Amino acid sequence: MTFSARLRTYFFAGVLVTAPIAITFFVAWTFIEFVDRKVVGNLPQAYQFDLPVPGIGLLLLVVLLTIIGAFTAGYLGRLLVRFGEGLVQRVPVVRGIHGALKQIIETILAQQSSAFRQVVLIEYPRRGMWALGFITGVTEGEVQNLTENEVINVFLPTTPNPTSGFLLFVPRQDLVVLDMSVEDGIKMIISGGIFTPPDRRPKEVRKVPLVSASSENDPIQESVSVKKYLATTEG
Repeated sequence: MTFSARLRTYFFAGVLVTAPIAITFFVAWTFIEFVDRKVVGNLPQAYQFDLPVPGIGLLLLVVLLTIIGAFTAGYLGRLLVRFGEGLVQRVPVVRGIHGALKQIIETILAQQSSAFRQVVLIEYPRRGMWALGFITGVTEGEVQNLTENEVINVFLPTTPNPTSGFLLFVPRQDLVVLDMSVEDGIKMIISGGIFTPPDRRPKEVRKVPLVSASSENDPIQESVSVKKYLATTEG
């Protein structure tokens, strides 16, 4: 390698090493400063003070949330929570937003919840094309009652913003559950496939493909086959 090529290689190696650390530190520092400003800024004027150490506001917020949680665990706290939720339920638009947000947060924080616990492979948007999704639960209610097979709720995120995506109801037999962790799945989606987690399965298992695309009952493939047949017969 020439001297300039070596310098270029060292430069990109330095970027590769320092960029993730620097970006993580910047995001964490920005979040801490934002929380500090909001917490201290909302205190009464007599109690506002200059923060000697960054993160004091975040610590105060954690302590406050813990105290609120301890209070609402008691009998009086539960009565106040029910009273407040009863008032919210009387407001037409607000009650829908509150109910949806409460159910989402309870689902995510529940220890026994299976939401976002497994990464799956599904054929999407058509047979022969695969996409990564996350199981968010077992389908219930009208959607399940209308379908012949048992279906699973699968969240299909978009790249590079995984917070948006599609909710799919996929038959259980059409899901391929991966050994990949949820964290690795999110990294792969955010990077657009640049980050590819290693296959941690045993070597003998890796050599055997478990799934293949099938054109059975696929209207797109059947249409293509019909067109090819007609073109052949006409020729």
